[in-house]
Amino acid sequence: MSLTLQRADLLRTTFPVGGDWREAVSGVRYEIEDPALAQAFASVPDGDARDAQAALDAADAAFPAWRAVPARDRSRILARWNALLLEHREDLGRLISREQGKPLAEAIGEIAYAASYVEWFAAEAVRAYGDVIPPPVRGRQMLAVKEPVGVIAAITPWNFPAAMIARKIAPALAAGCTVVAKPAEDTPLTSLALAALAEEAGVPAGVLNLVTASRANAASVVDVWLADARVRKLTFTGSTPVGRHLARASADTLKKLSLELGGNAPFIVFEDADLDAAVDGLMAAKFRNAGQTCVCPNRVYVHAAVHDDFVARLAARVSVLKVAPATDADAQIGPLINLRAVEKVERHVQDALARGARLVTGGQRLPALGPNFYQPTVLTGVDGSMELSCEETFGPMVPVFRFEDEHAVLAEANGTPYGLASYFYTRDVRRIARVAAALESGLVGINEGAVAAEAAPFGGVKASGYGREGARQGIEEYMHLKYLCQGGLD
Repeated sequence: MSLTLQRADLLRTTFPVGGDWREAVSGVRYEIEDPALAQAFASVPDGDARDAQAALDAADAAFPAWRAVPARDRSRILARWNALLLEHREDLGRLISREQGKPLAEAIGEIAYAASYVEWFAAEAVRAYGDVIPPPVRGRQMLAVKEPVGVIAAITPWNFPAAMIARKIAPALAAGCTVVAKPAEDTPLTSLALAALAEEAGVPAGVLNLVTASRANAASVVDVWLADARVRKLTFTGSTPVGRHLARASADTLKKLSLELGGNAPFIVFEDADLDAAVDGLMAAKFRNAGQTCVCPNRVYVHAAVHDDFVARLAARVSVLKVAPATDADAQIGPLINLRAVEKVERHVQDALARGARLVTGGQRLPALGPNFYQPTVLTGVDGSMELSCEETFGPMVPVFRFEDEHAVLAEANGTPYGLASYFYTRDVRRIARVAAALESGLVGINEGAVAAEAAPFGGVKASGYGREGARQGIEEYMHLKYLCQGGLD
């Protein structure tokens, strides 16, 4: 199976600033590696502070005209962008598979997921209603209207290179904001292709500007946007330490922030759960993108009464997962993004085994496939002393904890600084109400492993950040309220 594009012009190797696809000011480029081969197959400009400044200048200049475009016209442009994403989803999927590694079917599915946000916010653009406030005295009219905040800066991760940038850019454009964005250094090609299709859909020059940059230059790009008061909002998906830095650095200019940060999701299986359904849910939640998602279950708690049965069913499913590069049509698990990711999974497994955990299946690298492949793994006998219990693994490894008491397992589930996602399986309706209320997370899957949807608010609590993406709340993150009070009307 080939990952060659049918439409070759979607492989963009320059970035758009002010409608001009350009090289970095420095003229320097950096290479993009295929994680399945750990070999470079393309290069992009290595932007720096000068490119970030040019992008911001372009976005600032384009803002007055874009905010004045009627909401219905912005909606139509987004609808055309959505149609183009779906029309070219196979090519876009091939780009994702090549630079990120996930199986092609999964990559094409990501494009459909990304497009769902564009479609959603195309509709929300014309529904950003304000309020008419009953006046306290005669002869006065009081209104609350919503307006775009201005230029927004978006910083996106490598694990979902289409979905994450679409989930940020679509509501920004729908609200009437202009954008400067830095895609992840490992996976910029998908974002550049999406920007090309946005341009084709009619997004005007300067409204959407991207700067690609290597890991070495990333901070110099973002620092320009952090320091400049013209950037009125910053939206970021990534690690909690970086999120804290961005929040601190944004304080001087009091930017509006959306931060979707790290997770440490619990997955609880109670004694009355439908075990087949629970295994299905865990497989869907954990092994998507080889376990490299922020909402992946990181700690699986199974009641002692069903622990052994559940583990046996889970191991039977995990042991037959097909690990292969995206060029294999039957691949279910691809490579991890790089060697650092492999080493982290390996470190967690070895630490757990050294502290008394038992290996049920997996637990090895797969060097015959390439340096970044790791076997899907199940461990039992794990406890809170192990690294995997307090640090997000971000890989295809399932640690299973045994529990006996509901209150105790909820304390363990909540005993983390993070609060992005959590899951539980039970058939007791009273328990559903209790546990859903008790879990400290922004998303809760109840007898369901796939919780994300464009119509639902996505985001966390505690050290997993703040702000919400998707849903009707998503566009409000890119708008502010203006109160209008008119007197003398009687």
